Amino acid sequence: MEETIRLGRCTLCEAMCGLRITTSGDRVVDIRGDEDDVLSAGHLCPKALALADLREDPDRLRAPVRRTADGWREISWEEAFDLVADGLARLRRRHGADSVALYLGNPVTHSLGAMTHAPAFASLLGTRNRFSASSVDQLPHQVVARLLYGNQWLLPIPDLDRTDYFLVFGANPAVSNGSLMSAPGMGRRIRALLARGGTMVLFDPRRTETARLGGEHHFVRPGTDAALILGMVRVILEEGLARPAAYVDGLDEVRHVLTPFTPERVEAVCGVEPGTVRRVARGFATAPSAACYGRMGVSTQRFGTLCQWGVQLLNIVTGNLDRPGGTLFTRPAVDPIRTRQIDPGRQGRWRSRVRALPEFGGELPVAVLTEEIRTPGPGQVRGLLTVAGNPVLSTPAGPALDEALAGLEFMASVDFYVNETTRHADVILPPTEPLERDHYDLIFHLLAVRDTARYVPAVFPRQPGARHEWEIFRELGRRYGRLIRPRPWQAALMLRMRPERIVDLGLRTGPYRLSLARLRRHPHGLDLGPLRPSLPRRLQTPRKRVPAAPPSLIAAVRAAAAELLEPPGGLLLIGRRHLRSNNSWMHNSARLVKGKPRHHLLMHPADMAARELADGDLVTVTSPTGELTVHLGTGHDLMPGTVSLPHGYGHDLPGVRLPVARQVPGANVNALTDPAHLDQVSGTAVLNGVPVTVERHR
Repeated sequence: MEETIRLGRCTLCEAMCGLRITTSGDRVVDIRGDEDDVLSAGHLCPKALALADLREDPDRLRAPVRRTADGWREISWEEAFDLVADGLARLRRRHGADSVALYLGNPVTHSLGAMTHAPAFASLLGTRNRFSASSVDQLPHQVVARLLYGNQWLLPIPDLDRTDYFLVFGANPAVSNGSLMSAPGMGRRIRALLARGGTMVLFDPRRTETARLGGEHHFVRPGTDAALILGMVRVILEEGLARPAAYVDGLDEVRHVLTPFTPERVEAVCGVEPGTVRRVARGFATAPSAACYGRMGVSTQRFGTLCQWGVQLLNIVTGNLDRPGGTLFTRPAVDPIRTRQIDPGRQGRWRSRVRALPEFGGELPVAVLTEEIRTPGPGQVRGLLTVAGNPVLSTPAGPALDEALAGLEFMASVDFYVNETTRHADVILPPTEPLERDHYDLIFHLLAVRDTARYVPAVFPRQPGARHEWEIFRELGRRYGRLIRPRPWQAALMLRMRPERIVDLGLRTGPYRLSLARLRRHPHGLDLGPLRPSLPRRLQTPRKRVPAAPPSLIAAVRAAAAELLEPPGGLLLIGRRHLRSNNSWMHNSARLVKGKPRHHLLMHPADMAARELADGDLVTVTSPTGELTVHLGTGHDLMPGTVSLPHGYGHDLPGVRLPVARQVPGANVNALTDPAHLDQVSGTAVLNGVPVTVERHR
């Protein structure tokens, strides 16, 4: 058949890369980067190539299925909608709205229809037991943004293309393409920074792919970054290098609470020499422009919120907040913050039933899900709806959650795979695949290093009988709404609107007064310019001030000072991100997972020698809460005393045919993590800095 080139968008990470997709009939022939895309300028990574494999994967569900005693059976959409609506409504009538829990996975933010309609259906459910991947990912960022800037999504973005000094803690943007800093082509951007005479300094327990691009790298003990970052803030304040904006309050209180964090005390905890702490702090403070950035490695640890507070303080006290080349807020074409259509990040309106942990932004920490299912009594979770998620592999104590899910009275999933979580569902409703959907990035334009806007029509028409996610939620909402009272009218109204109508309204009421029709006339996107200063008017705090010393964070530092300044001992486990993987899914793509194995536990050669272990050995890894068996690899780039195991592995699906995934070995790292061990401010799970022992498997 004749080949046609169509423009698309990769929706597998935050980079928003534009694609040129060669098609023949309903097949993908070739995928390349769109050199005319206003943000990605031709960049793409191996994940984009896997979109073709995802489209053709025989294991991807294309029709609803129901779990029976004899296995999975395809059913009609009509039957599937009735089964799910009836099952959810029955639990609500018998046990109350909170008896049903909702879990939204990471891919929800990468799908326009899921973003517009899943929250509306969640409101219709009326449950307080709402969970998402945020509390195993970026929640500390959001908590700090709410406290300092008045809204959880007011996240200052490094102006990477203009900065003179890029300071990085616990992040690997060359692989992630800049998570919570959407920046396709990170390698190109970092090389340009270094070529123009700029500086990049990284602190990480592993010499990552980003560190290998150049710049200066220093090892830091896992889980101790808060002491290091706060120690640098102390140096800047004590040496008179602070240049905060006039709208910043509370720095005297910050200076006082950070008194114990001397570079000498920091060295004992983190392993970073005092001279390095002082030199980097001074260099950052005196650079013409500088941007500090921290990500997963510092968010998913014991003091993740204090780490992110420290990151913001470094930018604030040096005057680099809201400065070109520093960190700035985006001005997206669709701005849910400006129109107040997004939860600002209220906290503590209700608490979890068993452990009394507070909600944030309408969600509870996912670490409490298992206990909420297992613990009898009023309000016990007896049913679950998951959307594009696999919490058995991605949340703490995954094996315990796996057992708990088997005891639910009813479970449904909106997903196009049977995975370690959805295998417990009574019904699975599969949406269309990414190349069959129109797309506009509602969230990631809020986080990009440059303001752009692009609407991408579907590359292929959907297959006969297929349903988009928004159509699934709309129909579930219609049927569920007939079975419950009262029915929230706002949610019902949102479910009736089409995603493109919602985007068009957002564009028309946004700061640029655009429209969907105009974006369609610019298929490569509209460049709206570099990030621009917007403070204090963009703030949503009282009196448009930045309270640099929120009482909750000052109290947290005081309460945890002894623990913060206590050196950890033994082996400490950290995670690892790979370019050729995508969290707990996409392992069915042979072209994505090809190459050398990436599932190994990595260990420094000195630590291996001390335990008489060798590369390739099968080892048992034990934490205070669990153990697993995995192959060992040599980690020359690791700090001694550190081991690294990637997340998203450990596929175990008895009776389910996953030919490629079964060839991807590895273990579920969340067999080792503890749902009771959390960042106490945000409730984020501790996935880095986990104490473990490693010995030869017997």
